[in-house]
Amino acid sequence: MNHKPASAVTAALALAIAGCGATSAQHPNSTRSPTNAARPHRHRAAQRRSPTSRPRSRAGLAYSTASSSVVQPQPAAGTCHAIGSGLHSRPDPSCTRGALNPAVTQATIDKTICVSGWTEAVRPPESVTEHEKAASMAAYGDSGSMDGYEYDHFVPLELGGATNDPRNLWPEPGASPNPKDAVEDSLRQAVCEGRISLARAQREVVTNWTLEARRAHAHANPGTGECTVSASYNARYRDYDVYVHSNQPDRAVTVTDTDGHSDTWHTDGAGYADVYFHAAGMASGRQITARVGTATCSTTL
Repeated sequence: MNHKPASAVTAALALAIAGCGATSAQHPNSTRSPTNAARPHRHRAAQRRSPTSRPRSRAGLAYSTASSSVVQPQPAAGTCHAIGSGLHSRPDPSCTRGALNPAVTQATIDKTICVSGWTEAVRPPESVTEHEKAASMAAYGDSGSMDGYEYDHFVPLELGGATNDPRNLWPEPGASPNPKDAVEDSLRQAVCEGRISLARAQREVVTNWTLEARRAHAHANPGTGECTVSASYNARYRDYDVYVHSNQPDRAVTVTDTDGHSDTWHTDGAGYADVYFHAAGMASGRQITARVGTATCSTTL
């Protein structure tokens, strides 16, 4: 019988251990990813996530320990600039990128956000937020009446947003209720009914909640195709998760980059898809386009 050299046995054992281990650190030289067809969609998504091994949430946001009973310092006056204007404006990501409540995870939603009245129990008192709101308005250069703004949780409390972290609060133009409130309520319902994950709902808000509002409008008017797309690199599989959300359920989704490479998957009954995109070479910064049914949307890797 032929025997393998010790170095080959050691290498084989190392590969076997690596294949059974937790999610590796993100690095472009990690193990090559299988294709969409090689692994069942749901199995792969569940297998490769390890929340205990990452300092941030699955939505890519930091968890916060800021106290709800203490006035929190805000960015310096004039240093923040909203994206857009009016009721559909969004916060400056360098000031308000979002932060999460560590008490709210996918495993605890039935004891937290899906319980009626829970958000009111964790909401900071006005004696704290009124001071913060004034400083936050100054940071964003808003000189109007405080009544014309809502001190908004960017990731809402009902989706596990941090209760009193300056990274998750900003002066949203307009009084409540507003268009963003309807999006938040819809996403919370989808999470609590098990139609989407908590992380996906948080990502929808942070990526661009206004696109989600337009998607909801398109869903009510199905003659118009709408979609949103975001992407994140997965080091273990050496590919990109391209998240597509549309009003085109049960349709093929094709993601293509500027070099002509493409990968295809399909949306589920709610219009969601996670396409495993194998971009060639150093793809960071490359534009990709997702096409699903009559909808087309783009983002940058």
